[in-house]
Amino acid sequence: MSEEPLRQPEPSADPAAYLGLLARGAAVEAYDRPVLLARAGGAGPAALAELDRAKQLALRVRAELEGRRRREAELSALFETAHDLAGLRDLDAVLRAIVQRARSLLGTEVAYLSLNDPAAGDTYMRVTEGSVSARFQQLRLGMGEGLGGLVAQTARPYVTESYFDDERFLHTRAIDSGVRDEGLVAILGVPLTLGSQVIGVLFAADRRARVFEREQVALLGSFAAHAAVAIDTANLLAETRSALAELERANGIIRAHSGVIERASGVHDRLTELVLRGGGVHDVAAAVSEVLGGTVAFTEGPPPAECADGHATRHGDDWVAAVSAGGEVLGALVLRGHPDLDPVDQRTLERAAMVTSLLLLARRSAGEAEQRVRGELLDDLLDAPERDRRLLKERAARLRTDFDAPHVVLAARLDRPAPPCTEDREGTGRPGSVRRDAVNEDTGREGFAREGSPRDGAERDRGERDRGERDGADRQRLWSAASHLAATRHGLASARDGGTVLLLPLGPGDSAADLARQTARHLGGTLREPVTVGASSPVDAPATRPGDIAPAYAEARRCLEALHLLGRSGEGAAASDLGFLGLLLADTRDIAGFVTRTIGEVVAYDRSRGTDLVRTLDAYFASGMSPVRTKDALHVHVNTVAQRLERVGRLLGPDWQSPHRVLEIQLALRLYAMSAAVTR
Repeated sequence: MSEEPLRQPEPSADPAAYLGLLARGAAVEAYDRPVLLARAGGAGPAALAELDRAKQLALRVRAELEGRRRREAELSALFETAHDLAGLRDLDAVLRAIVQRARSLLGTEVAYLSLNDPAAGDTYMRVTEGSVSARFQQLRLGMGEGLGGLVAQTARPYVTESYFDDERFLHTRAIDSGVRDEGLVAILGVPLTLGSQVIGVLFAADRRARVFEREQVALLGSFAAHAAVAIDTANLLAETRSALAELERANGIIRAHSGVIERASGVHDRLTELVLRGGGVHDVAAAVSEVLGGTVAFTEGPPPAECADGHATRHGDDWVAAVSAGGEVLGALVLRGHPDLDPVDQRTLERAAMVTSLLLLARRSAGEAEQRVRGELLDDLLDAPERDRRLLKERAARLRTDFDAPHVVLAARLDRPAPPCTEDREGTGRPGSVRRDAVNEDTGREGFAREGSPRDGAERDRGERDRGERDGADRQRLWSAASHLAATRHGLASARDGGTVLLLPLGPGDSAADLARQTARHLGGTLREPVTVGASSPVDAPATRPGDIAPAYAEARRCLEALHLLGRSGEGAAASDLGFLGLLLADTRDIAGFVTRTIGEVVAYDRSRGTDLVRTLDAYFASGMSPVRTKDALHVHVNTVAQRLERVGRLLGPDWQSPHRVLEIQLALRLYAMSAAVTR
C-alpha cells in the first residue's frame, strides 16, 4: 500500500503586517518588505494582489498621517511665534526664533531674513540660521537686486530651483559672490509687508536643487507676516519708550525745581525725628540717601585733607562731609551717584554730618558707660560675692544677663610673639654682655661699651617705657573687644590681672571648652593677633552661688597659664582639654570624667563583651610595654596579647602609645583601679 505524499500548505501573506508598520511609523521602504517576503515564500497571485492592495492603502494612510503631523507641527510653530509676539521683549530674539522655526519646518539648510534700510537705500541681512559664510552674513543688497529685489518690487513670493540659471531677476557680482560662498541653489523668498509697504524679505534656501511645494510657500508667508508684526510692534514700543523718556525728563526737571524748597524744610524735621527716636548712623545715611537721590555711606577714618573743614566738598565724582566733634575727626559721610549738588543739597549733607557726629558721641558715651557697669558687676562678683544676691541679680537683669543660667568664667590674654633675642657682635647667639658701638662717645672712634653704662640705662628705660605703653594699649584693645563680645552675648567683661576676664552664658549643646575656643577665635580675629583663652568648669547659677565665680576665675587662669606653658598660645581650652594636667588644674577634680575620657571606650568594651582589655593594659605597662613579659604575667599566648592590644588601639586611637597618651592612660588605669576598690 503506497502512501500519498504530504501536501505543503500554501504560504499566506498577512495584510495586518502593515498595521504594525503604521503603528511604529516605519519608513516608506519598509512597506515593500511584506510583499517581498510573501513572494519569496511562494504566495499565490491572489494573496500577492491582496497584499499589494493593503500596501497601497497603508501608504495612503501613512501619507495622510504624515501630512497631519506636519500641519500640527506648523500650527504649533505658528502658535509659539504668536506667543513670543504677545510677550515681546527682545526683537532680535523673536526674529531669530521665527527664522529657526521656518528652517526647521521647511527642512531647508539655510533660512535668513533681510530688512530694508531707507536711510542707506539698500537691504541688509538681519538674521541668518544655518549660514557658514561670513561674506553672506554681512551682505548688503541694492534695492531691486537679486531674488529679494524681485520679491520687494512685486510684493509677492518668488521661488527658484536653480539660482544661477534663473534670469527673472537682476544678478550682481556682490550678490552672486555671497550666494556662491554660501553654496545656495534653491531659494524661496516671501515679502515682509506692513500695509502696502515691503520692509524686508524672509528666505528659505537649500544647497541643492529643490522644488518648494505650495503649502511650504504659504507656511513661510505666515512666518513673514508674524515677523512683520514683530518689527512693527517693536518700532511702536521704541517710539513709546522714547516719548515716555522725554516726558519723564521734563517731569523730572519740574519736580527737581519744585522739590528744592520742600526738601530743605523736610530734611531738618526728619533728622530731628531720627535723633529723638534713637536712630543710628545708618538710619541717618539711609534718610539722606533717599532725600538726595544718591547713595550715602558713613566711613570711618579721616577724610581727604581738602574735605576736613566740615563743609560738603567735591572729591572726584563724590561729595564728602567730615564728621567731627571737638576737634576729633570721627569719619565722613560720602555721597555717591550724585555728582551735581545744588547749595541746598550741600547744606543737607553738612547738616547730616553734624547729626551723625552727635549720634556717634552719644553712642560712645553709652557704650563706655555700659562697659563700665558690666565690668563693675563682674568685679563685685569676684571681690565681694557676699553682697546682697538679690541686688546682684537685679543689676544683671538691667544688663540683660540671666544669672539663673549656667555660665563659664574665661581668662583671656593677648599673646604677642616675643621679640627675637639680640645677639652680640661676636656671633655667640646669646645676649651679649659686650656690644660694639658705631662711634665711641669719648674717643670719637668705633669701640666697645660695657653693659650698664649710662647710655645703656637710658636705652633700657626708654625700651621699658615703650613696652609698657604698648602693653597698656594691647590690654585696652583686648578689653574693648571682650566688652563688645560680652555685650552681644549678654555676659560681663572686666580688665584684670594684665588681661581680661569674661563671664559668658553657656549655650545649649556647648561645653566650656567649646566656648573657650569660640572666644579665642573671635577675639583673635577682631584684634588680628593671637588671643589665648582659658575656661573654668561651668558655674550652674551665679545668682544662687555667686561665691563660685572667684574660684572659677582662678581655675580659668590656671588653664590659661597651662596653655602658655604648653606652647598653645592663641588657642582656647578648658581643663577637660588638657588631660591629666586639666585634672590637676580643675577645682572640681572630675576623676570619673577624666577616666571616661581617657579609657572609657576600653572599660565599656570589657563590660559589654566580658573581655579583659583593662587588665591586659595594666599588665602591659607594668611589664615595660613588652608583649612577651605581658603574656607571662597574664599566662596567655603572646598572640592573644597582640590581638588585645590591637583592639585597644582601635578603641583608643592609633597614637595611644605616644608618650603623652601613655602617661594619661596609666594615670587613668590607676584612678580606675582605686575607684573600683572603693566601690567594692
